[in-house]
Amino acid sequence: MKTVLFNDITLRDGEQAAGVNFYPEEKLKIARQLAKMNIPIIEAGFPAASESDFEGVRLIAAELGTEDRVICAMARAVEKDIGIAWEALREAKRPRIQIILSTSDIHLEYQMKMSRQEALEKACAMVKYAKRFVEDVEFAAMDATRSDLNYLIKVCVACVEAGAKTIEIPDTVGYSTPSEYAEIIRAVVLNVPDDVIVATHCHQDLGLATANTLAGITAGARQAECTINGIGERVGNAPFEEVIMALRARESYYGVDTKDINTTEIVATSKLVAELSGMPIAPNKAIVGRNAFLHESGIHQHGLLCNSETYQILEPKDIGIEAYSLVLGKLSGSHALKKRIKELGFKIDDGEFEEVYHQFKELAGKKKAIFDEDIISLVKRVIK
Repeated sequence: MKTVLFNDITLRDGEQAAGVNFYPEEKLKIARQLAKMNIPIIEAGFPAASESDFEGVRLIAAELGTEDRVICAMARAVEKDIGIAWEALREAKRPRIQIILSTSDIHLEYQMKMSRQEALEKACAMVKYAKRFVEDVEFAAMDATRSDLNYLIKVCVACVEAGAKTIEIPDTVGYSTPSEYAEIIRAVVLNVPDDVIVATHCHQDLGLATANTLAGITAGARQAECTINGIGERVGNAPFEEVIMALRARESYYGVDTKDINTTEIVATSKLVAELSGMPIAPNKAIVGRNAFLHESGIHQHGLLCNSETYQILEPKDIGIEAYSLVLGKLSGSHALKKRIKELGFKIDDGEFEEVYHQFKELAGKKKAIFDEDIISLVKRVIK
């Protein structure tokens, strides 16, 4: 069974979400929570961007940069950025510098003002420059999925020869589809040495970030770059909680060993990031949304009471929740109501229950939500 490394980029790409600003102490607080989950790589920030970001990376490198954990900092393909990244990472035992440079023609022409050859030479030169400071260099081919594939491979191979140990294939604008992204990852994997790690990095513009990440892993990627709650530039990145739990729930399909990740801290981490980012979690968000383990349909509730696996593919405790919940409403059936009445401490016979159930259905058709107080009132009215 293969292993996939997770590089959590919440503190760098996640912070690029509009309106998000993690202060250095907040970055450290989130990083500590990531460490509780045993995330092997933490991309702590972009030190050249600001003094605050530099300090955040420095704090994380000093406290959490252990022999078992890589602390990464991003840098543009510029000597100054690389030097600043190294200064912020100095205290980490396993520092990594990630260098980004675009490979798509639209980026090269309009943003970088470079030819393909100039970009290739710049990428290689900056990988070699970063190797002066750290052994571990990652090269990210920005906008890889809109790049000419042959040119993309050429740049990746050249950067590996220059010393890069990890090659990141970003779907920078969320343009790719799962089958297409898998083809790109597979092509890069086939053209670099076996000891080079190819990484996914997917954005959510078309809602395909999780699907593309999983497709990339299937195609041979051995590192996945994700953010907590999927926060990030524009509409965000591949959500860590979705990717890890998909791999765990479908372990036999993906063949990925995820036991090293402590998923029981997912909910706590999700809530912390939501609080510090100011970005609330949508109720219907997969895995960590409020509704993820709530069940209202009577058919589903009856099935769950018989066996939780009938309508639930994940165990709540695996992400840090005690149990699933049955929500009482107009779609609920008699089994869930009977269970709740018992939990509230009442004993009623079948005839009394039928009357309570009849009145419950009438009330549920008139209210958006049914609370325990409503159930208690109905029961007391019947049993007197």
